[in-house]
Amino acid sequence: MRLLTYSRGGVRRVGILKDEILDAPEAYKLVYGVDEAPDFTYDPRKLIALGEPAMNVIKELERMWPKEALVQVNEFEPPIPDPEKILCPAVNYRAHGQEAGTAPPSKPYFFTKFPSSLVGHQQPVVRPKVTEKLDWEVEMGIVIGKPGKYIDVEKALDHVFGYTVFNDVSVRDWQFPEGWPRSLNAYGQNWVWGKAMDKTTPVGPVIVTKDEIGNPNNLSLTLKVNGVLEQEGTTRDLVFNVQELISWASKGITLRPGDIISTGTPPGVGFPRNKFLKPGDVMEAYVEGVGTLRNQVVQE
Repeated sequence: MRLLTYSRGGVRRVGILKDEILDAPEAYKLVYGVDEAPDFTYDPRKLIALGEPAMNVIKELERMWPKEALVQVNEFEPPIPDPEKILCPAVNYRAHGQEAGTAPPSKPYFFTKFPSSLVGHQQPVVRPKVTEKLDWEVEMGIVIGKPGKYIDVEKALDHVFGYTVFNDVSVRDWQFPEGWPRSLNAYGQNWVWGKAMDKTTPVGPVIVTKDEIGNPNNLSLTLKVNGVLEQEGTTRDLVFNVQELISWASKGITLRPGDIISTGTPPGVGFPRNKFLKPGDVMEAYVEGVGTLRNQVVQE
């Protein structure tokens, strides 16, 4: 199943995507003959947290597919607009480490982003006025379904709800400021400003539930800028695979429904070649089985 989030009249709503988009609240009212729809048809985090009972309702809406609830959506919100946590591993592809001149870590090295940094499919990525070096990074994103802490690697996929496309757009002149002592931290210095400025991180267009993906450690991913292929890779090349990332992220930290864990980016980012995004550029980030996330860059 493919789930998305969008807004209508200032109200967030869950949508179900097949060839068309079904508005979950309106579909619920039509299928069940009621005037009000439950909160989980408006709030994807609540939907995920409620688990199988709520998802069975969504599956029934998909099965019934009332055409009166079909909608046109041109601009999506992030599929989880307000995750409690966004955890991202640095240098989780060896080839990316080679192009950046940085060896992969011996254990996962996570940084975080804020919900305020997220944008959805077709929403603009804002190039902050304090940067000249905005860069792209296509990644697969993991969406947590079942809460857990100290999760065993063997049981990690039990905690996954689904997968999404994650574009870890980075502000390189803040991540790697001039005069930065590389010996201090090989992966960057100002992680907060380098990775979490407002409206810089596209996520979406949808969450694909894990039953549709199969093996998440065997998916291709690409990124194009203005139609030109810049990145190409496969999750087979992850240094730490999906299960290992989930397990490590849960050490001392409770993962909760709707949390997002990205998985790292393959080679082809801009900064080793001194290529950066400018206003008007269009990024298309693709993950096999999930879809294409498209965003244009605008100047703050």
